[in-house]
Amino acid sequence: MNKEILIKSKKRVQKHGEVFTPSWMVEKMLEIEGIKRCCENLTATFLEPSAGEGAFLTAILRRKLGMVVEKHCMDINQFENFSLYALSTLYGIEFLDDNIQMCVMNLYQEYYEYYFKIAQKFNVKLKKKVLDSAKCIIKSNIRQGDFLTQLTANGDVIIFCEWRLVKGITKQTKNIMVSRTGYTLQDIYGKKENEIGTLMGKIKPLANNQQLLFDYDEPLEIQTDKYHYVSVVITDIYKEEVERYE
Repeated sequence: MNKEILIKSKKRVQKHGEVFTPSWMVEKMLEIEGIKRCCENLTATFLEPSAGEGAFLTAILRRKLGMVVEKHCMDINQFENFSLYALSTLYGIEFLDDNIQMCVMNLYQEYYEYYFKIAQKFNVKLKKKVLDSAKCIIKSNIRQGDFLTQLTANGDVIIFCEWRLVKGITKQTKNIMVSRTGYTLQDIYGKKENEIGTLMGKIKPLANNQQLLFDYDEPLEIQTDKYHYVSVVITDIYKEEVERYE
């Protein structure tokens, strides 16, 4: 049995306070009543502000995919749609570049292995568009940056996308239609409802205000053209379709 690495170096601990949570503790924390219930809820969202290599997010994804297999796996098409939506509910921010790369890889590997197992069950091949859509979701939802300043490594405001259901789903639903809408953390804290399909370009922070947390008074200047995301079946997310509006 391999021993878990909880500290990469003393220097990283001193500089960034980096200490990883052991897997046994992750699982124990996810067994807490309210958290456990959300891990088994398709639409419940999670945001890990210091994601590390994705220990919590990967464990949550594993539980969500287990629920999808149990409740939404009539055929491979239904699993593909519901599993992608489960993936879309997980968000993370991580400051360190090597950690964010591992987080992305770990989430994708977890998704791939589940998909491979179910594809074997139905004796079908993995679809490239499903895997590409999984990559697109992870790329959008897992961001490198600083949660406290709400800025990326390049100094832009962190932007996430909400993957909103266009219509309700049932146990018989096979194709899930979603609308993609951009949000900043400032929007989320302020409980702002952006127009469905909002596409955000790079956003620079307010002048002389690097600490954006809980500051909602002044609007940010959004640098974007008049385009918005098109609502699509979730397995077509990889196309990242947009259209111009007047």
